[in-house]
Amino acid sequence: MDVEYLDAQISGIAASIGEPARARMLYCLVDGHARTSTELAIIAEVSASTASVHLARLKDYQLVKVYAQGKHRYYSLKDANVAQALEALSVVAGAGAAGYVPNTPSRLRSARTCYDHMAGEVAVALHDRMQELGWLQRGTPSENLYELTGVGTEGLNRLGIDVEALRSMRRRFAFACLDWSERRPHIGGALGAALLKLALSRKWVTQDIDGRALRLTAIGKREIGLLNGAARPRAR
Repeated sequence: MDVEYLDAQISGIAASIGEPARARMLYCLVDGHARTSTELAIIAEVSASTASVHLARLKDYQLVKVYAQGKHRYYSLKDANVAQALEALSVVAGAGAAGYVPNTPSRLRSARTCYDHMAGEVAVALHDRMQELGWLQRGTPSENLYELTGVGTEGLNRLGIDVEALRSMRRRFAFACLDWSERRPHIGGALGAALLKLALSRKWVTQDIDGRALRLTAIGKREIGLLNGAARPRAR
């Protein structure tokens, strides 16, 4: 790729994210839900015409995508890479604070969505437990990638996750996504999305349609405990 073109793209993307109204729009969309330009205008506290200009710029720099349904046009983040970049910027924004103490609202710190996967205390604890059980192992250190061990593959298959199907997807299988409230990694990628889908389908967590917060249910506390109570196997 041409260096000058790449420099221009990076500068344009940074400037697009850096404008406060556009930043509010983007962070609103990190919950994975699509929203209309009218809804995003209200969130960004700008007029409808100004919102349209902002959204056109975000679309030009491939930060958002749009699809039409009837008379409405719905906007969402372009993909999980954009969500990961926004999450990382949240970490950088708070990195200079001495003696870091999270100021994230408790309902978001406990559990929330990070685009299409789970974040917060519950997600970080799940990540740590999967490592302790020998289910996860580091893949490519430079890219913070994860691989499953044989034991991990068997365990997730028993939970109802089709690991081979995840591997065939055209996206990263699993990676360490730095959690902006916990400052420690949770699991992103195809595996992270599958874990969130599993948690929602089994009613381990519930989600409000208009927000990122997830609520850990009594069923979730009990069934996620299956990892906490499992005998620690050896990785193959």
